[in-house]
Amino acid sequence: MKKNNNHVLNYFAHIGNLSSKINKHQIEHLAKTIVKIRKNKGRLFFLGVGGSAGNCSHAVNDFRKICEIECYTPTDNVSELTARINDEGWESSFANWLMISNLSSKDAIFIMSVGGGNKQKNVSVNLIKAIQFAKKKGAKVLGIVGRDGGYTKKAGDNIILIPTINEKLVTPYCESFHSVVWHCLVSHPILQKKKMKW
Repeated sequence: MKKNNNHVLNYFAHIGNLSSKINKHQIEHLAKTIVKIRKNKGRLFFLGVGGSAGNCSHAVNDFRKICEIECYTPTDNVSELTARINDEGWESSFANWLMISNLSSKDAIFIMSVGGGNKQKNVSVNLIKAIQFAKKKGAKVLGIVGRDGGYTKKAGDNIILIPTINEKLVTPYCESFHSVVWHCLVSHPILQKKKMKW
């Protein structure tokens, strides 16, 4: 019982520490970037894998409903995504979806990931290919990532890095703070258009 109690206490203590270390200036800059995209009638395309894919779906709802920004994520359409993976391969699945979506220089992709993609380790290569495609089209690359940020942090335009506080808990903290950061964004006075019900 004592070990479990220590875990809970430590887990929540680290959250306070992490929150104090995250770069708030970058989040403010990200909010301003998204305002410009909306003003120019651009769209946001959220990309993530695993738990981050679920976060992307939730974020699409919030940015569309609360901020009135046109947003999409490929993982909301299981039929199309799995057909692309089956027929064209995992690595190109997001990039090909962005191509059919007519990604342009007015738009942005928004990566939610723990590692941010690593070609050498063959992890989240579909995110890497999507970033490369976005760059080719002149679209912005935004995101929230953990660890060292991987390829997303290196190639992105405005990437929020969730600090590593505990190596064993990188994924739960990072995926939790995806939500903390995007909720900060959608409730920001410069972005929020609709009042929330609760």
